[in-house]
Amino acid sequence: MTFVNFALLSGAGLIVIPIILHLIMRQKPKLLEFPALRFIQKRHDTNQRRLRLRHLLLLLLRAGAIALLALALARPSIKFSSRLGSQESPVAAALIFDAAPHMQYVREKKTRLEAAQEIGSWLLAQLPPESQIAVFDSGMVPQNFDADRGLSKQRIEKLDIAPHPRSLSQIVSEAVVVLKKSDMPVKEIYVFTDLSRASWRADESAKLQDRLHELAGVSLYLIDVGVTEPSNFALGDLHLSQQVVAAGGSVEIQTDISCLGTEGERLVELDLLAPDGKPQKISEQIKRLQPGESQTVDFRLTSLKPGTQQGRVRIVSQDSLVADDVRYFSVAVRPPWPVLVVAQQPTAETAIYLTEAIAPAEMRKRNDARFDCRVIGYGELASQTLDKFAAVCLLDPPGLEPVAWQRLTDYAATGHGVGVFLGRHALPIDAFNSPVAQQLLPGKVKEQVPREEGNTYLAPQNYQHSILKPFAPYSTRTPWSKFPVYRYWRMDDLASDASTVIAYNDGRPALLERTIRAGQVAGHVLMMSTPFSDRVSRRDAWNVLPGSTEIGAWPFLILANQIVSYLVGSGEQQLNYLAGTNSVSLPIDDPTPRRYVLARPDGVSTALAPPEKAELSINGVEQIGNYQVHSAGEPIAPDRGFSVNLSAQVTQLARLTDQELSDIFGPFKPQVARSNDQIVRDVHDSRVGREIYPWLILLFAGLLAVEYLMSNWFYKRE
Repeated sequence: MTFVNFALLSGAGLIVIPIILHLIMRQKPKLLEFPALRFIQKRHDTNQRRLRLRHLLLLLLRAGAIALLALALARPSIKFSSRLGSQESPVAAALIFDAAPHMQYVREKKTRLEAAQEIGSWLLAQLPPESQIAVFDSGMVPQNFDADRGLSKQRIEKLDIAPHPRSLSQIVSEAVVVLKKSDMPVKEIYVFTDLSRASWRADESAKLQDRLHELAGVSLYLIDVGVTEPSNFALGDLHLSQQVVAAGGSVEIQTDISCLGTEGERLVELDLLAPDGKPQKISEQIKRLQPGESQTVDFRLTSLKPGTQQGRVRIVSQDSLVADDVRYFSVAVRPPWPVLVVAQQPTAETAIYLTEAIAPAEMRKRNDARFDCRVIGYGELASQTLDKFAAVCLLDPPGLEPVAWQRLTDYAATGHGVGVFLGRHALPIDAFNSPVAQQLLPGKVKEQVPREEGNTYLAPQNYQHSILKPFAPYSTRTPWSKFPVYRYWRMDDLASDASTVIAYNDGRPALLERTIRAGQVAGHVLMMSTPFSDRVSRRDAWNVLPGSTEIGAWPFLILANQIVSYLVGSGEQQLNYLAGTNSVSLPIDDPTPRRYVLARPDGVSTALAPPEKAELSINGVEQIGNYQVHSAGEPIAPDRGFSVNLSAQVTQLARLTDQELSDIFGPFKPQVARSNDQIVRDVHDSRVGREIYPWLILLFAGLLAVEYLMSNWFYKRE
């Protein structure tokens, strides 16, 4: 037990006053004249004993009241811990500030981070002298205590939002590691947060509790600077149908808008940056939402001009949290990819399914096609210059000469794509299994597998491959069984670097992939064991993949476009990133060595080192917005660019429930404070102990009441 005012405990000595008064004012016996002296003497003795007992009881009550009053004025505290301290004893303290983007929520003209900084600076001044202090935030974790309190103050004042915040569960665990280095008997952790669920990870709770077990007696405080009932309209993550598109093409842009708190109506606008850098409104939508509701927002960009097109989707009327009111995007618009399609005679008829799927005639007339297809026969393959094509597709190929296989291998090794769609003309088989052909192909061709009954069909299992990602939302609804495969080639003895992209429902591979590398450059080879060229109307057609009278051709259209896009490399180029990306890579088509300049969203330009390979590697992209890359000194050079966005997860404002808070910390229940007074009270209770002054005063009042009642009862007139 400890005392705030120990000197006042000496007041307990005043108990001698009632003792002296009782001794002085003790009632003297009276002499009574009575005949029955013996009876009177016995009565007298009985009365004396009763009076002594009453006097002793009153004496104890009055002495106890004075002792209790003195004890209460000394303000004793009780701490149920093995570590006792005082209010002024030095401590080892870790100050953790939640700097996630949701801390930008504004209330009373202050962001939640500014409110945390204000309380943190005040708390820093309250810590006892000689205390050891370490300041943490969502982006920085110090390894040791700060050199002095001035450095801690500077760190608090310079706190800024972390676009890719680390979870507070992890930061608290790492703060324990720092506190363990201190020999101070009292250790304290202060977490300044709005209690948003987004800042904590449930899967890290076990590790957090294990770390807290290692630091016995640690005091944990959560300083709640959040808003109990926030109101906000927010945009979700941005999804683009494609990030690289042919000139004149179109891009679907999709996001969602959600409502938290108060219902309302919001205008969502799509802006595209003009050549002078100013945003121009392209389209807009009005959405009315109820609390807790979310609606999809779809935009479509059409007739895109060559170059890098950048823009944004934004909620026009800003609210208390602006960080989730805008999303940025970049799209690379380039000429259609030239694709060489080699087919059996008659070539136009044999290749029509593939060419119409990837470059429909109507889109070619509008100059809106993504691919520029050139169709030739196998007799013309030897005379073609392959390097001017982004990909080569072999439809129902015969056994090629070794020279042709070698040319295709060299072509793939320079970063191009080769698609091989086997069919009825894949003879002789030995030509596909020769050593020179196996340098290119992902596996050996064995034999034809007939499935006349039509019970075999494509059955994708894993939709992580970029070719299959568009099918992922419809994985259970894509009617592959409606497109039976009646015959295919069995492929075995796969190359060590080959993998199955799509299998049949009988488990055998349908689409195989292999990567051909030459140094840092890599090309892709895809091999389909059933053709894309058989007419569906033929009685001996190997499959009906190109279309079904019952379902249509939409799975084939998507699959064909995804395969060719993968071969030309458009599906691999990424221009839109989330905050936290370590580096960004931009491909360079021009082999001439150049210097490049990076223009950041804040307008600051940085010179980039000349690239050592056919791509630019850019580090330090913490800012949110659109980035642009220009060739230094050559404004006519084509621009490149990319965009960086916050993840929708880091701007969520939903708060932790009491149960979730309990699950995170387990037995280490933290003290939650929302004001300076609550912090002072909680810290005092932890360091010194909980004061029992109110209870002592109540007990003192109770004793006085009992003493008053008993004294009136004892001395009342008969």
